[in-house]
Amino acid sequence: MSKDLPTQQNPDEIDLGQIFKLIGNAFDRFYKFIKTIFVNLFHLLMGVLLFVKNHFIKLAIAGVLGLGLGYFLDVKTPATYESKMIVEPNFNSVQQLYNNINYYNELAVAQDSIALSSTLELSKAEAASIKEITVNGFTDENQKIKQFNDFIKSLDSLSGTRQLVSYEAYLKNLKQYNSKFHEIVFIATNPNVAVKVQDQIINSIIKNNYFKTQQFVSKKNIELKDAVYKKQLKEVDTLQQLYKNLAIIEAKKQVSGTNISLADKTTSNNEGLALINKLDQIKDQQIDLNNERATKENIINVISNFPSLGVKSSGIFKTNKFMFFISFIGLTLFILILLELNSYLKKYQQSRENV
Repeated sequence: MSKDLPTQQNPDEIDLGQIFKLIGNAFDRFYKFIKTIFVNLFHLLMGVLLFVKNHFIKLAIAGVLGLGLGYFLDVKTPATYESKMIVEPNFNSVQQLYNNINYYNELAVAQDSIALSSTLELSKAEAASIKEITVNGFTDENQKIKQFNDFIKSLDSLSGTRQLVSYEAYLKNLKQYNSKFHEIVFIATNPNVAVKVQDQIINSIIKNNYFKTQQFVSKKNIELKDAVYKKQLKEVDTLQQLYKNLAIIEAKKQVSGTNISLADKTTSNNEGLALINKLDQIKDQQIDLNNERATKENIINVISNFPSLGVKSSGIFKTNKFMFFISFIGLTLFILILLELNSYLKKYQQSRENV
């Protein structure tokens, strides 16, 4: 009589079942976690909406008052005009430029029209119209990369310093006055004032004796390099002519049946090729020198002048209407939140006392 043997389960099937169960439990916990987040966000949103609903009239009154006060101030306040100039300082004059502009701005903010008119050679009325003068460096990604490459080239390659400086570290330590170009922004109630002070702003830099000396030395160095490159060109040209004459002589010998060594031909060809490469190198150096001469011709290069008339400052975000509207609503919200918090703390204290 045969007995039914118990069915044995495969251990691999048991392990797979446990794995699927664990995966299912993990997904279930993750789903509950996501659900909890959305539920809490929903309750928070409802709480904010209820808060706004309960205090809507107060917030509306605050907004209308801020809007009205801002509109009144906008009508009474004279319109301002903005002018911009872009410059490229040379010979480390950028720090002096920033110091001068910051000084002018301090006088404008302090409304010291007497000192400002004397410094910028303006009438007192024109100086009093100046509201703000600022300067900021600006650059794009390509210029940053070029500046980084120039910085790396200036480092000592033998000491291994180049390998220690990364592009990210260079950008982290890059200050705004390290930029190649700088924008001077001039804001005044008189649209004609900016163009009148442009020469004075530039002259305050170029009259400095230190920068004059640097400019003079730079000019002499460029002239010296130019003379050296021209001399090298003549020497290369003379050598090329010499090799041409030698090639003609060798060709005549070959026609007359004289044996010519293959090594001599190879040497002559290599030397001729080296001269051509040297000629191209000198020409590239002359191009770089001409670019340097054009860039460093002046202590400060004016890339873009102040316009003859400033542009009227516009934009809702710059008006008093916007600023007072946001400020009044923000202040009202802050006060209401403090009152709600105080009410909650009182209820919490009473509940603790009743326990």
